[in-house]
Parts: sequence; C-alpha cells; structure tokens
Amino acid sequence: MAHNIKKVALLFSGGPAPAANAVISTCAISCLNNGVEVVGIKHGYSSLIDFKEDRPLEAGKDFIELNEVMLRRTRSKQGIIIGTARANPGKHVSSPEDIHDEEKVAPLRRTYEALRSIGVDALVSIGGDDTLKTANKFKLFQDTLPEDAQRMPVVHVPKTIDNDYMGIDFTFGYFTAVETLATEIRNLHADAEAGRAYFMVESMGRSAGWLAYGAAISGEASMVISVEDITDDMLMPESTPERKVMDIDKVVQQITRMMRGRHEKQGKEYGVIVLAEGLAEYLSDDVLKDIPRDDHGHISVAHVDLGKMFAKRVAAEYERQTGIKRKVTGLQLGYESRCARPVAFDVMLGSQLGVGAYRALCEKEHNGVMVSVSGQLDLHYVPFEQLVDPSNLVTVVRFIPPGSDFHKLARFLEASIND
Repeated sequence: MAHNIKKVALLFSGGPAPAANAVISTCAISCLNNGVEVVGIKHGYSSLIDFKEDRPLEAGKDFIELNEVMLRRTRSKQGIIIGTARANPGKHVSSPEDIHDEEKVAPLRRTYEALRSIGVDALVSIGGDDTLKTANKFKLFQDTLPEDAQRMPVVHVPKTIDNDYMGIDFTFGYFTAVETLATEIRNLHADAEAGRAYFMVESMGRSAGWLAYGAAISGEASMVISVEDITDDMLMPESTPERKVMDIDKVVQQITRMMRGRHEKQGKEYGVIVLAEGLAEYLSDDVLKDIPRDDHGHISVAHVDLGKMFAKRVAAEYERQTGIKRKVTGLQLGYESRCARPVAFDVMLGSQLGVGAYRALCEKEHNGVMVSVSGQLDLHYVPFEQLVDPSNLVTVVRFIPPGSDFHKLARFLEASIND
C-alpha cells in the first residue's frame, strides 16, 4: 500500500442503527488484515472534546484496541460495540469563517489533539447527517493547520434509520427498522380489530417520511401522513417558504374522512394510522415554544407526542361527524427499532460500507469523502463538498419526492378507501 496510515480510529455518533457492528467489524478487520491498527473511540466525541494533555485518554474507558478475536461473529450483533453519543465538537462552527476562530474551533482542536495523542493517523466517522457535518468541519479545521502538521484523512459512513441521506439510495439499518415497526403495526391492527378501535402511531424518521412510509406499507397501515403530504392547501395563512405551519384541523379532517370511508364502504371500524414525527416541525411556534432542542438545533420531537395530540382531536371530530364514539389511542414507535437484530440486507449493506471505508482510506487514499453504494452494492465515494453547503456548512435533508413512485405507493394502497 502507498499510504502511510498505521492506526485508524473508528467513531460512531448519534442515534443507534441496526447493523452498526457490521460496519465497525468489517472496516476494522479489513484494516487489521492489511497491517493497520484500529482503535474504537467509545461513545462518540464525548471524551475527545474534553481532552487535556494532563488527563490523557484511557484505554478501556475512552477507547479500545480492536482485534480479530473480539470482532468474531459481530456483524449481526445487536447494539454498538463501541457505543455512541451526541457530543458535537463542531457545535459553534456555522460558517467557513468560523473555522478560523480559535475559540469556536477549540473543541475540534481538542478532538484532533486527543486522536494524535494515541497515534491515530486517520478517522472513520459513522453517523447521520449531523455527524457528516462534524466530519467535514474536522477536515476543514485540519486544512488550517501549519504545513508541517500531521493531518488525519477523514472518511464518513452514512448512518440513519431515517434514510433521509443525500448521496446514497438506502442507509444501513433502515430496512430492519421498517420491519420492526411494521411488526408492531401488524400487532396493533389485530388489537384494533378486536376492540373496534384505532391506533394513532407516531413513527420516528426525523424530518422526512421514509421510515413512516416504509413501516406503513410493510405493516399494512390504514393511512400514513408525513411532511411530504402537507400540500399548500393544508397550510396556515402565516406560513412562509422557510417556515411552514400546517392547519391541524385539515389534517384531522383527512384522517376522519378515511375512517368514515373504511366504516361506511368496507364495514371496518378499526385501523392504524401512521404519522411521521417530522410533522412536529410543521406545528406553530406557540406549540413548540417549550420543546427542548439538541446540540444540532433539532427539536425533541419525542416531547411533542403527535400521536396523542392527533388521537384526541380525531376521536372528537369522528364523534362530532358520526355520533359514534370511537376509541383512538396515540403512541410513539421508533426506539425499539434502533438496536433490533439486523436483517440480512442491512448486514450486507453495512459490511460493504465498512469495507468501503477501509478502501477509501488505504486503497484510494481519499480524504473528505462519504462512502456510498448503488446498484448491486457497488462502492463509490462522494466528496463532502457535494453533500455539505459550503456557505453555511449544513447538509440537505432528502425528502420523499412528491409524485414519485414510492410516494404514490402508499396512496395507491389507500385508493380504494379514499375514492
């Protein structure tokens, strides 16, 4: 190999995803088989951003030396063998100019010094779009170092059960999460039918509707609604292109119309309705004013509880229109899917991405790329510049394209009800 990489660090950040260990294991084994040492940084950036020279990183606590024995048969193992966290060393960097602000890049500098203190030559970052932003900022920070400073190539592996990533068709863990939630929806269907009731399920998925749609289609839900379904005629007058606010009453009317159709046309007095949690971002500022946000600025949608909010309104509207009391129960689904045992496709996808990370660093000698696959798991590498807006260092969420065949699929399956 032409590269000078002797030790690679693997770091996982953000929410868990099935097949995380497939990525970690195959990347590490690929490195080890080719004479490159591997350390797994424990719990994301947590220990790195607080690094001090007089308090060195501790083996076993802050990082672990990965070896072939501990990695045996881990590709299908649940959980994340190196843990995760949401610590964000790039939190204060929001523009290219900030890269030159010593105070704002201080956590990035400490991260760099922490990794160098244990001899790391290259970094494999595994995480969602926020972690991609951090990887890009870490690379940009290193670009500002003196010419004689050691630079660590950075390669990123996309991770999210939300599947809302630009640059890749499907992210590892998505299909396992879909199957897990679909199983829950099928169970709820049986419960609903037995009691002539409805369940209003809020599905994880962040801003976009990929997970909600996949779970609803696979679980044969009665209806699914995501942000991609909130058309202009369903918005409040105060909406702007930058801040859309949905008219909750119109959404409730749409759901009630579906429930009446099932009862009046098909004799079905039960069902499961799936709401994408991203709808919370379309609520008014008044509703969201007391909702906490994370280090990346995202609202904590779990605190909104869309399922219960809509369940109460839909039950009241259904009774108002029909005179029939119908039990509608709201609940949230998602956490149970994040560390489920991965299905075969996610293990294969994760394995290829892990191998791709090794190849990007040690065979292709890339720096600042995201590993991706397409077609029959064919590897390719996407530069950070194509994924991150250079003006504000923000990534773009991939929504379900309205009118696409995937978007039409759920509507097609509902057509006999709504027509």
